[in-house]
Amino acid sequence: MNKLKLILFTLAVAWPLMAQDTPKVIAHRGYWQTYGSAQNSIRSFERAAEIGAYGSEFDVHMTSDSVLVLFHDNTVQGMKIQEVPYSCLKDLKLPNGECLPTLREFLEAARRINSDIRLIFELKPHATPEHNREAARRSVEMIREKRLTFRTEFITFNLDAGKELIRLAPEIPVYYLNGELSPEELKKLGFAGLDYHFDVMRKNPQWFKEAKKLGLGINVWTVNDPSLIREMTDRGADFITTDIPSDALIQLND
Repeated sequence: MNKLKLILFTLAVAWPLMAQDTPKVIAHRGYWQTYGSAQNSIRSFERAAEIGAYGSEFDVHMTSDSVLVLFHDNTVQGMKIQEVPYSCLKDLKLPNGECLPTLREFLEAARRINSDIRLIFELKPHATPEHNREAARRSVEMIREKRLTFRTEFITFNLDAGKELIRLAPEIPVYYLNGELSPEELKKLGFAGLDYHFDVMRKNPQWFKEAKKLGLGINVWTVNDPSLIREMTDRGADFITTDIPSDALIQLND
């Protein structure tokens, strides 16, 4: 009997750790810290797929003539991406030698890759509510044209864009990045989950349980330190967005 009690006690202590799901790894701006790659490049997406990441995050702006392009910063070589036509950007080179990709080129490359890696599509904020909604509309149209709705998840800092993405594409998960809305508020707006910086989640640890209770996904960015990866895993993150996806996969699968 004493032996049975000991076994039951051990299981009671160990079971929560055994049952805990391992977060899925998302490569931040693709897997770019590797040879021949660069942030928001087609190669960074290919490398993220090669290492078995769940998803590859990338950033999208709309130019003044409504072309969707990949780049993180608002400006490149002194030009504000959203205020110039695509003709000013088309010959710009990324550090790995690739031309700055359009969304169309990127999605066509994604379709050629023999992988089910998710496209974690960050739509960057634009200058006005109208531009945010137009960028959202054009993004959804392009994803549907390339038949990639089943592999896409949208993320955005802009509430107007987020609401429009939810309205236009209810079949595609949309996560919110800005960090000021509670899980309950996100649920009411129709978001699939929260995608918040780790500092936000540390300040609001109750949001892990609240989000789980509401059936919302939890993504945390940008988690690069091994101890922080463990902390966010223990707290219940569903996804970890990181600049070190290869290292994170090794750590989480040990």
